[in-house]
Amino acid sequence: MALVPYEEGGGWGARQLHSPWATYRFAGSTIRLRQDWRRLGVAAVVWDAAVVLCAYLEIGGIDLRDRSVIELGAGTGLLGIVATLLGAHVTITDRAAALEFLESNVQANLPSELRPRAVVKELTWGKDLGNFPPGAFDFILGADIVYLEETFAELLQTLEHLCSEQTVILLSCRIRYERDHKFLKMLRGRFSVYEVHYDSSKDVHIYKAQRGSRKDDF
Repeated sequence: MALVPYEEGGGWGARQLHSPWATYRFAGSTIRLRQDWRRLGVAAVVWDAAVVLCAYLEIGGIDLRDRSVIELGAGTGLLGIVATLLGAHVTITDRAAALEFLESNVQANLPSELRPRAVVKELTWGKDLGNFPPGAFDFILGADIVYLEETFAELLQTLEHLCSEQTVILLSCRIRYERDHKFLKMLRGRFSVYEVHYDSSKDVHIYKAQRGSRKDDF
């Protein structure tokens, strides 16, 4: 997730976003996350897209036990933590400036016996791909990572590198602007893309993408 401050003032849930802590209940565990808006901006707060995707993983009939998962733009780490609690082996990634913050949340919220299943690792889209074996992951997860148009090409390059024919990509996002539709169009030019869930209360969509024949759903 890009380390840029979000515009203050008048935004939805501003009080929650600026709180130093956010607490959730997933996979039978209470998850208490540190937030740090003023130092790291949008990378250090929990967004609704992450909460919705966590709920989808928990109740959506996806079995993550012993599967290999990578999260892109992890931010606070909520999604990667939940995937680990659900039994996956998870590589939780973000840019270098967020890693110490991310690691602290991951370590604080996983029991000691599960910590070896979660690895926090630097990944700048399009730049660190040699550090990640191509096609090695069963699932690629991303929550609210589609919002900076200048990163779209690098994000797509990263997804293509990490994907095998069997890999499932799950992206959770709000469709706020025309550029968001542009990314979806770019994505479906390279993958078969389906909308698999919509949370109307939070206005969050979850898209599933895989290699193979493309499908125009937008």
